[in-house]
Amino acid sequence: MASISLLLWDIGGVLLTNGWDRTARAAAAERFNLDPAELERRHTLVEEEFETGRIDMTGYLDATVFDRPRPFSPEAYRRFMQEQSRPNESALAVARSLRADGRYVMAALNNESRELNDYRIHKFGLEAVFHVFFSSCLTGVRKPDPAAYRRALELTQRTPEETLFLDDRPENIDAGARLGLRTVRVRDPGRLREELSVAGVASR
Repeated sequence: MASISLLLWDIGGVLLTNGWDRTARAAAAERFNLDPAELERRHTLVEEEFETGRIDMTGYLDATVFDRPRPFSPEAYRRFMQEQSRPNESALAVARSLRADGRYVMAALNNESRELNDYRIHKFGLEAVFHVFFSSCLTGVRKPDPAAYRRALELTQRTPEETLFLDDRPENIDAGARLGLRTVRVRDPGRLREELSVAGVASR
């Protein structure tokens, strides 16, 4: 079996909390006194466009919240969205160690809108962890679409057998496994070091 040379990481749910998931949107509905069902319905209508870069943050906010006058500003709502992101410190430490070790290509494969993607990269220093980002807002394709994985392999010139893919969502793991990638489903970011060790990847 080929040696692992590419580590392909999900970010939300592994290294950080999810960026803008259902829980965060429910919190936004409570904080800003919005109808949670209506907010979720409107989000669903534009989610794919938002995460593949076809609409920007302004377009997303106009479509989901600011279709009418509100007693709060788009800037306040945008700040709330950003504030939902938190680091999984132990998992980040493992990823930083693997980058410093220099044995692997470190690549992110995540579904994220452009503005939140940029914010999270710079806020949590992910540019020092990854060599390259295959974020859906940049590639135009989201997991679990097989094209998302194939693009990462093509651009890094790696085979599935050389690749270890880490994600917390079973549908994304299953899609990667069907393409022949080695996989680790991260159920607990605090146990990432042990899970990588079982997969044959040791961090210092």
